Amino acid sequence: MTNTQERLQKVIAQSGVTSRRKAEQLILGGKVKVNQQVVTTLGTKVKHDDFIEVDGVPLEKEAPVYYLLYKPRGVISSLKDDKGRKVITDLLGEVDERVFPVGRLDYDTSGILIVTNDGAFANLLMHPRYQIDKEYVTKIKGIPEKADLARLRKGVRSEQDILKAVQYRILETDKKKNHTILQLTLREGKNRHVRRMMEALGYPVLKLKREKYGFLTLDGLKPGEYRPLTPKEVKQMRHLAEQNC
Repeated sequence: MTNTQERLQKVIAQSGVTSRRKAEQLILGGKVKVNQQVVTTLGTKVKHDDFIEVDGVPLEKEAPVYYLLYKPRGVISSLKDDKGRKVITDLLGEVDERVFPVGRLDYDTSGILIVTNDGAFANLLMHPRYQIDKEYVTKIKGIPEKADLARLRKGVRSEQDILKAVQYRILETDKKKNHTILQLTLREGKNRHVRRMMEALGYPVLKLKREKYGFLTLDGLKPGEYRPLTPKEVKQMRHLAEQNC
């Protein structure tokens, strides 16, 4: 997607040269050129094929890569953690590129996580207007009433948000152990969406897994494993997002 434009400081940071904050300082200090011209305006947008120099050194751009990771529970969906907990890059031992996650799964949630170094692709998948279906399976405490489940589609208020599921299905109920297993389909992805939604209804989440992202599944992967997305899958994911806008 050579016509896609991104902010200059973001492109510099994603190349691995320096942090975004330091990139902004270099731009303001007149240390960055785009196509032989000094750029000092923050927020300047550049195209994939623009020639960028940072302090006289041409910016090396990584080829875009795309991976599907089966994130286990007990791993942070981040590149580093100040508490020393395991992060997703600890699982990507053979990936040399500076990748980042598309969205987040919280520490105690497992399942599909897309990882890439392609900012335009990540933004396309995460932007609220594109609304790609994501399917979760959750074990909740309690046996929910039909009226409560109906509220999932209408929306449940939590703090300042209205949290919804576009579809739900009961997979299992266990009255003796007092728990229910639900399959939920979301289009939005607000922070701790499923957990907050079910807690607001009075059914705390005991376990949570994201099993599908669009048409992508975890087939063939064990927790902690990953695989590259095929060029066809990348193209299909772009198409899926764009046709939903």
